Amino acid sequence: MTRSTLCLFVAGAALIVSGCAAVPATGPTAPSAVAPVSSQLLEDVRILSADDMQGRDTGSEGGERARAYIVSRLEAMGVQPAPFGRLQRFEALGRTREGVKTFSGVNIVGLIPGTRVADRYIVVTAHYDHVGVNDGQIFHGADDNASGVATMLELAARLKAQPPEHSVLIVALDGEERGLLGAREFVKAPPVPLSSLSLNLNFDMTARAETDGHLWVTGTYQHPNLRPVLQAVAPNGAVSFAFGKDTPQDTGENNWVDASDHGAFHEAGVPFLYMGVDYHPDYHRPSDTFDRITPSIFTSATEIAIAGFRALDRALDR
Repeated sequence: MTRSTLCLFVAGAALIVSGCAAVPATGPTAPSAVAPVSSQLLEDVRILSADDMQGRDTGSEGGERARAYIVSRLEAMGVQPAPFGRLQRFEALGRTREGVKTFSGVNIVGLIPGTRVADRYIVVTAHYDHVGVNDGQIFHGADDNASGVATMLELAARLKAQPPEHSVLIVALDGEERGLLGAREFVKAPPVPLSSLSLNLNFDMTARAETDGHLWVTGTYQHPNLRPVLQAVAPNGAVSFAFGKDTPQDTGENNWVDASDHGAFHEAGVPFLYMGVDYHPDYHRPSDTFDRITPSIFTSATEIAIAGFRALDRALDR
């Protein structure tokens, strides 16, 4: 995740930065039981954050390996390619420790047709890149953002089993850590008209909610009609939605409006919501590893994210 407009350095590594019907605000229902741990959800994070992924830097062998794995997961689920194909290749200038250079990136795109408004789309995004290897250390990026990709893949599996009302574009984006490169390419050359996008729902860092028990939702200040939809979603186990980090009073690193790929959609005029956890001590460090994730917390965060998607899918375009 990129939660600053500055290029930061930690442990010697570059931190690259870069219409809805309202639901009555009756408050959330009673907390639901803790969801059973999904072995596939955890396996996706374990594989994507393993040493052989080499930190999944854009244009690296590790990034290519991660891309092949995500494509294989979508193919196994039967998620069809987008109208322009499965992959969206691009070249763009991005930030590095040494300055600006050209990166060759690849977005991965799948399509799940909707049942009610098939010509309107919810774009679900999660970036699969991370910051790679720096000073001989692998930056594993288990929470940032293997977790968001795993949450998105779990959602895709659920949508294949129970189709959505809107058509859904499942998009694993590249180059987020280098300046939202893949997201900017996607909105510049989308597989469907930009005007047909009802919402971008972006997952970035969904695993480590133990810090405050929240999966934060950013974007309801900009789109207040979406807030009551999600306020009605029950907590799952120890994880509940929290809203904010999107007002004029939220400054610096505490403002997440442009902190991840949803920023590119926001700039393009597409309604957006971001879901992610707050900072933790392993953020953008080699210690952001799979073993630091509490399975029950991550599973609950994924379950509430999916419940939030379902609520939005029902409410939009009515």
